[in-house]
Amino acid sequence: MKTAKYTVIAALMLLWIIPSGAQSKGFRMGKWIEIQTALLQQLNMNYVDSLPIDRIERAGIDAMLENLDPYTVYIPEEENEDLQMMLNKSYGGIGAIIYKPDKNGNVLINEPYKGSPAEKYGLRCGDEILAIDGVSTHGLTASESSDRMKGKPGTKVTFKVKKVWTGDTVDVVVLRERIHLPDVEYYGMLNDTTGYILQTGFTENVAEDVRSAFLDLKSKGMKVLYYDLRGNGGGLLSEAVKIVSLFVPKGSTVVSQKGNNNSREMVYKTVMDPVDTRMPIVVLVNSGTASASEIVSGALQDLDRATIMGQRTFGKGLVQGIQPLPYNGQLKVTIAKYYTPSGRCVQAIDYAHRNEDGSVGHIPDSLTHEFTTVGGRKVRDGGGITPDDTLKAHSYSRLTYSLVVNGIIEQYAMKYVSAHRSITPVESSLKAYDNSPSTWFRFGDEEYSDFVQYAKGRDFDYRSSARALFDQMKEQLEKDGLAENMSSELEALRKALEMDKEQFLLLKKDEIIPFIEEEIAVRYFWQTAGIQVRLRYDDALREALTKQRLF
Repeated sequence: MKTAKYTVIAALMLLWIIPSGAQSKGFRMGKWIEIQTALLQQLNMNYVDSLPIDRIERAGIDAMLENLDPYTVYIPEEENEDLQMMLNKSYGGIGAIIYKPDKNGNVLINEPYKGSPAEKYGLRCGDEILAIDGVSTHGLTASESSDRMKGKPGTKVTFKVKKVWTGDTVDVVVLRERIHLPDVEYYGMLNDTTGYILQTGFTENVAEDVRSAFLDLKSKGMKVLYYDLRGNGGGLLSEAVKIVSLFVPKGSTVVSQKGNNNSREMVYKTVMDPVDTRMPIVVLVNSGTASASEIVSGALQDLDRATIMGQRTFGKGLVQGIQPLPYNGQLKVTIAKYYTPSGRCVQAIDYAHRNEDGSVGHIPDSLTHEFTTVGGRKVRDGGGITPDDTLKAHSYSRLTYSLVVNGIIEQYAMKYVSAHRSITPVESSLKAYDNSPSTWFRFGDEEYSDFVQYAKGRDFDYRSSARALFDQMKEQLEKDGLAENMSSELEALRKALEMDKEQFLLLKKDEIIPFIEEEIAVRYFWQTAGIQVRLRYDDALREALTKQRLF
């Protein structure tokens, strides 16, 4: 009886403990909300100055979410259009990139999109926007100017424009449209049998665009596809599944996801008939290939349907969902991790510690797990998709990065356009590696000398990486009190590293010219021409073609 009594008491204690534990999370949540509410009330009543509620509200929300993962973010009502742009790359407007170097200056049309209202109504690179709907652009920021240009499709906006070549000032009335920026930015034949598709995102209907591009290339004689996902940051998981569906048998597993409850566990299989299950496919990836791009490349690798070439991918294996919040806000929240068909999770083991470019750092095999493709090949998890064949990553000098980041090349391209009404076509560069004589647009020596003189007059950091490191080292030595004793050695090293701006620009000529050619080409022949120019100098693609014996 005594034993039975203790058994009953133990059972009752267990029943009491379990609900208490189950309620602890809810209790802590309620406690936190109560403290937060009381704190705000006390601040509102007692703080010495007027309480900046909007600012501290947003700062508090952002700080809270920063303690989770990089992709869980709060989106207030005023940023919903940015969310829609992220999801489907569309907005209401005129379809042009603008440039405003000075808040008190005019807006410049930098680059109108092909087929956009801006192009249809005659706006072109270099045109100056003096006023928007009667409001002077002087005193407006670039963002404020852009907001005035945007609006509901079907509405009109009136610009006072100073034309780039004639100098005439005219009124231009533009009818806004729904502007959609395609994810398949380019496709074409690299040679008689090799097709190429460049995809830069995974927004709505991109799978259909890939399908159309593939069929068009196939009709032109494509026998091998190079599918370029380099720098593709991902997007909609559903579109990734549809793209894999194009190339594998119906019913194949593409990806699965697992969250913190059973309702988040799902397996995604192909539900459509494929367009081709045999044509050789090479998927090009790099450290900027992320999320949905990794789902596609990982699935095609696990199903032994494609050869993955390039560098290890970014390592984002997290799935986000959009949840509504009060006052039309939204929460983009990580709800699950996804897994490739072999069972790999591509999420980096620690997403808080990455290389400078955001990519996954070195992960020892002891921290990863081995998986097997359908064909029996060994693959590993631990962060990103490791390519089947590594391609050398192209590196650029600090000078070139500085020219790009500071907009020097972009600004020069606009100056170039104002002085040249036309350039030689670049369409011939579609066959990127044809060695026959061509009439491609080229930026020659004389023109580069003009660029050097222009860049010399611009204010930007032109130091070499070695000189920048030297300056950091010298500063640290001065802090440590060691610089004076090493003054002669430091001065000798400084002189050895010294190179004036013109010298450095001439030294890096071959590295800089491709960027200039691309910026100029897009302003005459749209983005397609810029990509064609880029292909001309794509060493990684050239290496991939060589390894496949296609070049």
